Amino acid sequence: MPVARTHCVGLVGVTGRLVEVEADVGPGIAGTHFIGLLDTAISEARGRVRSALINSRFAWPDARVTVSLFPATLPKRGSIFDLAIAIAVLGAAGAVPAQRIAAPMFLGELGLDGRVRPIRGVLPAALAAAAAGVRTVVVPALNAAEAALVPDLTVVPVATLGELVGWLRSGDLHRLPVVADAASLSQDEEHIGHADHVQHTEQAGRVEHIGHVGHVGQAEHGSHPTGPEGGGRSMPGPDLCDVAGQPMGRKALEVCAAGGHNLWMLGPPGSGKTMLAERLPTLLPPLDQEKALEVSAIHSVAGTLPPGRPLLTRPPFMAPHHSATMAAVVGGGSGGVVRPGAVSLAHRGVLFLDEAPEFATTVLDSLRQPLESGTVTIARAVGAVTFPARFMLVLAANPCPCGLQGTVGHPCKCTPAGRRRYLDRLSGPLLDRVDVKVKIGRATRAELLADRHFVETSATVAERVRLARERASRRLAGTPWRTNAEVSSSALHRDFRLPDAAMAPLHRGLDVGTLSARGLDRVLRVSWTLADLAGKDRPGQTETSAALALWLGVD
Repeated sequence: MPVARTHCVGLVGVTGRLVEVEADVGPGIAGTHFIGLLDTAISEARGRVRSALINSRFAWPDARVTVSLFPATLPKRGSIFDLAIAIAVLGAAGAVPAQRIAAPMFLGELGLDGRVRPIRGVLPAALAAAAAGVRTVVVPALNAAEAALVPDLTVVPVATLGELVGWLRSGDLHRLPVVADAASLSQDEEHIGHADHVQHTEQAGRVEHIGHVGHVGQAEHGSHPTGPEGGGRSMPGPDLCDVAGQPMGRKALEVCAAGGHNLWMLGPPGSGKTMLAERLPTLLPPLDQEKALEVSAIHSVAGTLPPGRPLLTRPPFMAPHHSATMAAVVGGGSGGVVRPGAVSLAHRGVLFLDEAPEFATTVLDSLRQPLESGTVTIARAVGAVTFPARFMLVLAANPCPCGLQGTVGHPCKCTPAGRRRYLDRLSGPLLDRVDVKVKIGRATRAELLADRHFVETSATVAERVRLARERASRRLAGTPWRTNAEVSSSALHRDFRLPDAAMAPLHRGLDVGTLSARGLDRVLRVSWTLADLAGKDRPGQTETSAALALWLGVD
């Protein structure tokens, strides 16, 4: 029998690499041999694939079976290769036409009974397949909606190995495609029910049924792990008008949303810091198609995509507990399997650290590099993996360990040294990367009642944020940046240089030492955002002074 070849994808972080799977059934002592820099999960595939073939009523070759995964220098991990290995062995044994299996991509894990089980990372794998010129991809039925998000890709969902072999033998490509408007899969609607069949956008790939798929799953109401992706029963979401008595906090949220800036809120327990942070995603514009695919690919690798919602179109919101480890926040893993952490799951969204001083100092300081570069690189003995990590950081802290400093009627019992040690856990270099710092005090009854007449809904503020971002986008057209927070230092002082009159407050801050060089850049970015919100062409002294006050606010 000739060597049979098919294809799969190996994932390195969120990047897919094309892998050619070769199988040879030839003379020699009967046995199965896998080669190609494999991990334990793939080495164990010989048992899963053999049992799946036998229980699907296909004979296992009574010969020497050699399976090679090329390129041999690429580390290959996980059970994503099971289906491709099984089809390659069947092709080498003559059970399926070898020419029919050469072009498609096969992704999926096999159960011992021949079922094709869903896997993580289907979306980045399908994106890699399309980039490599593959036009047909075979995936587990429960992953079909996810793969169908990729444009110009024919998706073949399968539930069992037997029906896949039947399709390969028949050569019948004229199956009933399910083509529907994927708005319910990609948009954040209030009323989401069961996804009774695979759906995708008009621009996405065609889904070709070769067997019963059933429903993809049930969309559930999102929470902290995946942000404001709504679903399930109709439930009212968080709204900025829920927060009364904190006009400065609401204004800080609007500024940060408009420019993509980082925020630090300092205030006693119960003052509304968490409520404000949870409402920041409601002010952000939806993700465009490119960013939505980018964010969804990260959550696909992490296995955190909501059931029935393969495309995340709202900015994610991550709020890890203060006991989270370095690996949980930045990313990591063991055995060569590296998973994205909270900073990557918050990509294009918000990372909220409540009770920030309670986090380990090493965890807090590890945020400095992704805040600057927008990526995080995790090095292991087998190599380095880079994940995207461009997020808005929101820190919330009490003024002291007991949280009562400055509150009326509740005297603080913390010592001055204890208060200093508590806040010193937030290092100067980290706070230097925070653009907006505000104090959040407990509102009195009179303040709550008076402020009720001035609160605005998230929709109202989000419209101003949208207009401000459009102004920034027009100004930054032709550059790699889309928000003010992304503009480089050199561009700020060269292409967007402000007149001396506007810079006067900042020059004074530099002279007296209250403003660092990095802080100067942060203040300039916020001043441009304030100008965009005010509808001005460029910041004046009013905007730079206000931006400086926001940067110095908590000090």
